[in-house]
Parts: sequence; structure tokens; C-alpha cells
Amino acid sequence: MDTLISNVTVVTMNPKMEVLFGAYIGIEDGKIASISKTAPKEQPKTIIDGTGMVAMPGLHNCHTHLATSVLRSFCDDLSNTEALEAKLKKEDKMDSRSAKAAALLSIAECLRFGITSVSDLYYYPNATAEAVAESGIKANLALSAYRFIDHNEEFDFDTDEQCQELVKVTEKWHGYDNGRIKIDAGIHAEYTSNFKLWEALVGYASEKGLGFQLHLAETKEEAESCLDRTGMGPGELLNCHRVFNVPATAAGCVHLEETERKMLGKKKVSAVALPLAAAKAGQISTPILESVKAGMNVALGTDGAIESGNLDMFEVMRGAAMAARTASGNPAAMPSSAVLMMATVCGAQAQGRSKESGMLQVGMDADIVLVDFSAPHLMPCHNVINGLVYSAKGGDVAMTMVRGKILYQNGRFPTIDLQKVVEELTTYAIPRLFDEK
Repeated sequence: MDTLISNVTVVTMNPKMEVLFGAYIGIEDGKIASISKTAPKEQPKTIIDGTGMVAMPGLHNCHTHLATSVLRSFCDDLSNTEALEAKLKKEDKMDSRSAKAAALLSIAECLRFGITSVSDLYYYPNATAEAVAESGIKANLALSAYRFIDHNEEFDFDTDEQCQELVKVTEKWHGYDNGRIKIDAGIHAEYTSNFKLWEALVGYASEKGLGFQLHLAETKEEAESCLDRTGMGPGELLNCHRVFNVPATAAGCVHLEETERKMLGKKKVSAVALPLAAAKAGQISTPILESVKAGMNVALGTDGAIESGNLDMFEVMRGAAMAARTASGNPAAMPSSAVLMMATVCGAQAQGRSKESGMLQVGMDADIVLVDFSAPHLMPCHNVINGLVYSAKGGDVAMTMVRGKILYQNGRFPTIDLQKVVEELTTYAIPRLFDEK
């Protein structure tokens, strides 16, 4: 046995939702080899003392833009239109080198907050993949394709710049390290592209077995504009062009008609709720209960650091629960167990990783987070799952492990040279984006 986590409270998130006290987790070859109430007879190579700790499955951040950490706190007090304009001007100056440095910073933040797998929809996917590969985190990476193609314009997937960028990154990275990196096709949104691009990307995704990422119906204006232009809502329109014929993860799904939501449920689309980013933008968030009733899988995400301020999924869990309870007027509307399930089990499903992560179960990858429950704000603990959702925060994470490898522990990042990353940001990335020349 490689590693044993001893005397720990285990939140399994298995179908029985078992919580085991004073348990032992054995890890071998990157997998969970045993979960028991008694210590195994086999002597492990390494013992991690779990006294006072809660072991939980790694969190899945199912929608973010890793490279935008370089823009954190830049335009927080601007209107949405002003913030978008300011952001686009800075993004125009970004390159692969600055994107990789910012992505590494975001990955360190994710690991610090117990996130073991991310879904990223942004630009510079090759640079982001390099950062992911070096760090050890899991990721589903999608190029945020955008552009309108004139109806009379001949469109060739084999020569289109963005489509060929997707092809190159897929050939290089899809399935990397036994699937630790997955490449998805993607578009920014319905309103920043049109059907020729959608159909080409979905055709390629279907051929290569890729998923699909997009933003969908995040604002009322977006949905109304689509209806005015096409006579259909954005969900219905995209479905007509077969976008949801491949496994799709749609961030937002806020302003959908009931018929659209049920259609997406039948298509097994995963909605990603972004409660904190939505609230920060003065918007309402995904109607979680309605989406679940419609048959959709609902996961959680932070959005990018520029939209949410940080990548703390514990804050997101608490925000999702409170948003659902506020919307329904019922404090029992969203149980803590359901919220934690969205951040783990449902997140794994959205990423096509249900067989490897989302639960602590024998045979699954050892994607394990230890949360220190000895802090004053976590005591006393009458209900562990309630404590994780309503009292814990990212800073309480003591260890983050992916496939049995420790990627964060007590302030250290064994796979990321954080000092070097900060130096790259301060001497290259930030001056490149912000120096006025």
C-alpha cells in the first residue's frame, strides 16, 4: 500500500451517502484500495494522520476561465457593459505565455480550495493544457470558439483557424495521462456565433468522441434577443442544429422556457450554476430545482476569477444553497447533501468522469481532499455535511490529492513553483496587459 489516511471522518458521497467516523483510507497505484473502520494489516509506505480532518471527494469546478486570473479585481465596480469592454481590451493583449502563467496561478488556487478537476472554456487551450499537465490537476478544456459566418460564405472546417486550433489541441492533448486531460469542443455562446460553426464543431466532436461546452441563456437580454431574431429561444435553436447530440455542459441555463429545459433534460445536458458570479453581476442564477425536475444534471462552477473574485467552491456551494432557498422561500428547499452532490457526483457526471471520481469508493481514483475541522468556526460539528456546505471555506483545506498524488498540503504546492509563477505574472503577463504604450 502506498498511502494510508488514518483516523479520519470520511464523507463518501456514495449512493448510501455514508459518513464514516474514525476510518482508514488505503491508496495504491493512484486508486482507493480500501475504506475501513479498522486499520489494514499491510504496512503502508506513507501514513497521513487524519485526526480532526474530514476526507471528502475532490470538488469539480465545472465552469471557469483559468487564464483570467490575471484580470482579477480589475473591473469589479463597473457596469456589466463597461466591465466587458475593459476586459476585452486587456484580453486582446494576452498571448500564450501570459495565459499559461495565469492558468497556473488559477490551478494553484483551485488546488488550495480542494478542487481536483476543472472545466475550462477559454482561449489558448494549448497553453492551458501545458499548465494542467505540469500541475497534476484534472481538466476538461474547450476552446471558446466565436465568429459569425455569412450565410453566403463557404465554410471549410479544414481551413478555418479556430476549428484547426481545436484539431491540433485534440490530437496533442485529448486523453493525455490516461484521460487526466480531456478536450471538448466549444463555443462562447449562441449570440457570438452561428449555425455553420456550431454544426462543424458538433460534427467533429461526434467523430472524435468529445464533449461540448458553452454559455447558454445567462441573461434575459440574451434569450429575448435570440427569440426576436429567430423565433426560438437559444436552447431550442441550438438543439435544432444538433449541438446537444453530444455530451454538453452549458453554463448558466437561467432564462430558458420550461419546454427548453425539459428538452435539455431529455438530451442529458448538464447545466452549470454560477451563483456567486451571477450575483456579482447583478443577475439571478440557474433555477436549480426546476432544472433537476426537468431531468437535467446540475453541477456547480465559479466562472473565472474576474467574474467571481475567487475560485472557492465552498463559497459557491453555500451560494447555490442560499439562492435556491431564497428563490423558493423555503429553507428546506435545498438540502446540504444535494449541494455537496452537485459539487462532486454531478460535477463528475458533467465532465464524463463518473467512473473515476465524485465519490470516495474502492476502485475509484484517489482524488481526495482533507478539510481541517479543528478550526473554531467548524466546532462543534453536529452534522458533517452541513458543516462542509455552510461553515467550511476553501482556506480550511489541508490537503488536495489527485490520483493519490499530493498536489497541495499545508501551504505547499509540490508540482507548482508558485514563486516562479508570480514572477512570470509580475514581470511579463501583467505589464503586457496593463502597460499603456
